[in-house]
Amino acid sequence: MTNRTLLTASALLVLLAACQAGPDPIGSVQHIRLPMGYIPNIQYAPFYVAIERGYFAEAGFEIEFDYSFETDGVALVGAEEAPFALVSGEQVLLAREQGLPVVYVAAWWQQYPVAVVAKAESGIQAPGDLAGKRIGLPGLFGANYIGLRALLNEVGIAESEVTLDSIGFNQVQALAADQEQAIVGYVNNEPVQLEAEGYNVNVIRVADYVELAANGILTNEAMIAEHPEQVRSFVGAFLRGLADTIADPDTAYEISKGYVDSLADADEATQKEVLALSIEFWGGDPLGFSQPAAWENMQATLLDLGLLTSPLNLQEAYTNEFLP
Repeated sequence: MTNRTLLTASALLVLLAACQAGPDPIGSVQHIRLPMGYIPNIQYAPFYVAIERGYFAEAGFEIEFDYSFETDGVALVGAEEAPFALVSGEQVLLAREQGLPVVYVAAWWQQYPVAVVAKAESGIQAPGDLAGKRIGLPGLFGANYIGLRALLNEVGIAESEVTLDSIGFNQVQALAADQEQAIVGYVNNEPVQLEAEGYNVNVIRVADYVELAANGILTNEAMIAEHPEQVRSFVGAFLRGLADTIADPDTAYEISKGYVDSLADADEATQKEVLALSIEFWGGDPLGFSQPAAWENMQATLLDLGLLTSPLNLQEAYTNEFLP
């Protein structure tokens, strides 16, 4: 099975039965593209598990993974061209200010996972050390950019005091080759890869300096108003996959091999460490719960950075009502 494989024929039969019996069906089978915001990766294990074990099928969904940019997913959901997407918290508020009727319905990551990474010999150990440095990140958008801006803002460094390079998802290679003095990535990804390649790195976690709303599931107001049970079912299916992954990461890893082609040739110890670190960021009581303080801090950060012009009604931006 490849990383873009849809449900098998047997799973489709289960899906058809579930849709016929389930509440508020949208057609007999709802085939959806799910914008992921990143390339195929072991970090998406909860979604792979939820498909493989038929949780999404039971919920009435046939999933096609769309590994496009996070901002593309926000635009599709806001235009009602996709029912769901995976996004980071800041994208929700930025989109709502632009008039997009998007709503965050389940928190996947309980801590903001973005970090700045530098080689140990660079002397970059704290946010204040970033002044005057060249920093590589996927682009001037998304969680990596907002996390970096929030970190710089916490220590009074303006964006004009650093050089930001948009390098796509090539952070590991760029830092290894000394093309950048520091990179921005996820705590559970780029630092692990670099250490596996023999580099000693310093990691500056955004979450150690500011609490922000992190990655989760996005939908839109139309889905909530017209198909609330489908929203609840989708969230429930994801949370079942999340719980299974947390409880049995080894099995989740084996399942993920069918969806992430690169795992076949990857160093298993390194990739399992990525998954283990990810799980540390996912746990919550209950799973999926959005912390009000994280949203308040995210809004305050965006206002401080000038990325929001005025406060929004946060009650409209996120909800916990669709958790089981």
